[in-house]
Amino acid sequence: MDVLVGYATVHGSTRTIAERTAAVLSRAGQRAEARPMTEVEDADVYRSFVLGSAVHEQSWLPPARRFVRENLDVLAPRPVWVFSVGMPAALRGPWRRMAAKELPAIEEGLPPGLGYRSHRLFSGVVEGDQLSRTGRLLFHLVGGRYGDFRDWHAVDGWATAIAGELRVDR
Repeated sequence: MDVLVGYATVHGSTRTIAERTAAVLSRAGQRAEARPMTEVEDADVYRSFVLGSAVHEQSWLPPARRFVRENLDVLAPRPVWVFSVGMPAALRGPWRRMAAKELPAIEEGLPPGLGYRSHRLFSGVVEGDQLSRTGRLLFHLVGGRYGDFRDWHAVDGWATAIAGELRVDR
């Protein structure tokens, strides 16, 4: 396999974005597969990586951070792209503008030594049952909206750009 589109998810938004990314890469001629990072037994079999995680409290999930830490020696010499899935599109007003500051915060929490070509923050699906009672109250107070905020056009465009870079690298 050429490309691992590895992911860590809680509610499934990150998985669907990873699967869509792998499908776009495959249509572009790359041998790509989407897999949970917890199920990758040997990262060394891949030539390049697209790694993504759901974001909780401005940080990747522990399984994603662990995968990167444990495979830095494999990732370092190979092309790597990263994506994060949060809820910026579900927010309104000043809270939405503050969401732009989330990307640097997420990057600061990534394991040191991870070099990557680009990092994209996508919005996922936000449903009330995904939040605690306090979380639902706070979400309501900041004007949050529930729904599916995945931007498939943005995902497809990013994956197409990655496919183009991989063709050039060959």
